[in-house]
Amino acid sequence: MNAMETKDFERAIAEITEIASGFGLDFYSMRYEICPVDTIYAFGAYAMPTRFSHWSFGKQYQKMKLQYDYGLGKIYELVINSDPCYAYLLNTNSLTQNKMIVAHVLAHSDFFKNNIRFINTRRDMAESMNATSKRIREFEQRYGQDEVEHFINAVLSINEHIDPTLNLSLPKKSGNNAKVNKGKPYADLALVAPMPSPTALPESESQQNPKKAEKDLLKFLHENSPVLADWQRDILATLREEMLYFWPQLETKIMNEGWASYWHAQIMRELDLTTDEAIDFAKLNADIIQPLQKQMNPYRLGLKIFEDIERRYDQPTEDMQKHGVRPHSGRAKLFEVRELESDISFIRNYLTHEIVANEDLFMYKKVGDELKITSKDFAGIRDELIHSRLNGGYPYIVVTDSNYQNKGELYLKHDFEGTELDLNDLEKVLHYLYELWGSVVNLETRVEDHQVIFSCDGTSVQKKRAE
Repeated sequence: MNAMETKDFERAIAEITEIASGFGLDFYSMRYEICPVDTIYAFGAYAMPTRFSHWSFGKQYQKMKLQYDYGLGKIYELVINSDPCYAYLLNTNSLTQNKMIVAHVLAHSDFFKNNIRFINTRRDMAESMNATSKRIREFEQRYGQDEVEHFINAVLSINEHIDPTLNLSLPKKSGNNAKVNKGKPYADLALVAPMPSPTALPESESQQNPKKAEKDLLKFLHENSPVLADWQRDILATLREEMLYFWPQLETKIMNEGWASYWHAQIMRELDLTTDEAIDFAKLNADIIQPLQKQMNPYRLGLKIFEDIERRYDQPTEDMQKHGVRPHSGRAKLFEVRELESDISFIRNYLTHEIVANEDLFMYKKVGDELKITSKDFAGIRDELIHSRLNGGYPYIVVTDSNYQNKGELYLKHDFEGTELDLNDLEKVLHYLYELWGSVVNLETRVEDHQVIFSCDGTSVQKKRAE
């Protein structure tokens, strides 16, 4: 951007922020950065501006950048759940596109600040991740890059198996505090928070069987694995904490994107756009909320549900009025839903027959080389959408025994919900779990209508029917 373009953009930010505040959006203090393509896609691959180095992020970067290079996808912005809230915008965006994106990220920031699922997330996670990356580099220098990377591979293979309802911070090694330099870019991102030293569990508490099925596999291994070194427990606790930070975004993807799409349209309608700007906005908005052929577009579905809520609560039926719904209460209801719901309750409570019919939603499966529609039933579609959001879309696996057959073996059970585990991935993950536990790991799951136990002893994986 040249100086004139920068001034135009700053004026647009001020105007859009004023309009958003007037609508009642309550967002964090915002920081905007205009970034080149490589930077935006690096941030997108790492999911944050600062994070530890790992080959999987490079793989994700190459995939995303290739899609951009071939015109198959484009990241217009990246917004970070932090206070202040950082928004990174692509430097090839037009001024009109950036106006819409500013409106979009203000709504995201409002959602981060006010939705109940985000109430316990760390707002300084960028600083924490910066400290983590430095600490992991120190571990690589001390213990070898290959060993540290292999351990991170093992933890990332089970990274989603946490219990977000606990939202506990596990102890990590302390790092040096960095002074805050307010005069430098990203000064806030360079802050390193003080961290307590790791605390050893009492001997009586380790190696105990869980009193109930333990969902948080990372927490359980951190507290009970007999083979992990201090630096490994440090990394495991840190990656769990990062996953706790990202988890609310998994739980609210449809709501969050629908909320941002609703508000960017409302705010843009308040701006005095030229004809060319209105066309530019209409094109970008259509690209974002267009229906997709083989999957659900979360931006569109969330938007349609929010619009339907507002319409129905602005013009309530007699039955709704008998239950206390006042006419013209649609906007107030939107803010209530934004605060209290997650994707699961949002769909269960507010997806209607009319939305399913108007959006022509259906279920399908592959038969031979063709895709066949299997159902357009409202209840089935609603339940399938809810099912896809359960546990963030990941299989539900719990620890049931840490001394199976009195041999110190770990016993896990998959709470089968209708989808079988990928057996190739299962065997790879069991080998990683063996390394993390230090003894035989057993996993019970359902395969072709039979309960099967897979056991890994570090060299091979055996399977047998469960008794």
